[in-house]
Amino acid sequence: MYQVLKSQPSYTGKVRDVFEIDENLILVSTDRISAFDVVFSEQISGKGQILNQISLAWFEYFKKIPNHLIESDHLKFPEPFNQEPWLKDRSVLVKKCERIDYECVVRGYLSGSGYKEYAKTGQIAFKDYPKGMKESSKLPEPIFTPARKNDSGHDENISEETMKTEIGNELFTQLKETSIKIYSEASEAIEKEGLILCDTKFEFGIYDGKVILIDELLTPDSSRYWEKESYREGFTPPSLDKQILRNYLETLDWDKNPPAPKLPQNIQDEILEKYKILEKRITKCISLK
Repeated sequence: MYQVLKSQPSYTGKVRDVFEIDENLILVSTDRISAFDVVFSEQISGKGQILNQISLAWFEYFKKIPNHLIESDHLKFPEPFNQEPWLKDRSVLVKKCERIDYECVVRGYLSGSGYKEYAKTGQIAFKDYPKGMKESSKLPEPIFTPARKNDSGHDENISEETMKTEIGNELFTQLKETSIKIYSEASEAIEKEGLILCDTKFEFGIYDGKVILIDELLTPDSSRYWEKESYREGFTPPSLDKQILRNYLETLDWDKNPPAPKLPQNIQDEILEKYKILEKRITKCISLK
């Protein structure tokens, strides 16, 4: 894979490879795919480039919000990374910062784990909600449903009060308000392209004493996108995101622990096709800003 580099990645995540370079990092979006925190042996050819380009487009759209990006042209990376053709369009040079170990999840619609919790308890993220809401119902306003990141095992859903207690009211408020702002503006931007942003998650870090936006941004690996024309309450609309994989896996007798089941070619093809469609439509509508 890495033709010039003699060193292995400093860190290998589920779908990312990370190289440390002094005070910076190179993040590589691979073609690996994961679900329920399990990585599949099959790879989706070209997926990494698509995710990286979608993320870059959104970072540009929200450029007034400080982020970790330094350079996206691999030819301008430090040596020997600038000699790696494979890094083209799938990697970024970023600032190394102190990660804030929470996923800042924003939901505009009742779906996924949020719907499962509501159907079982009447709550979403440990808060009570009115009875009678259906799957995929639009919420009165976007809600913040954080999760604590864990180095091993699954991330842990927590209440706003728990997060506030753990990191302090000032930082909590900044993360919540910034997350909802990005979600709301992104939702409005893609609506004219006939898309719905159901939910998404953000990550933040501390750099030079200030909060910055890090990791990926509004990709189909970190967000749920629906077609507006096929949306209605009471069922899960067709997905343009990784939910395609999750939906398939829910039909299997699999306990969601390694090893991952074999991923059929038709599912791989569908994921790649939808990701390509989403990239085209997102970049089209947000480039009009």
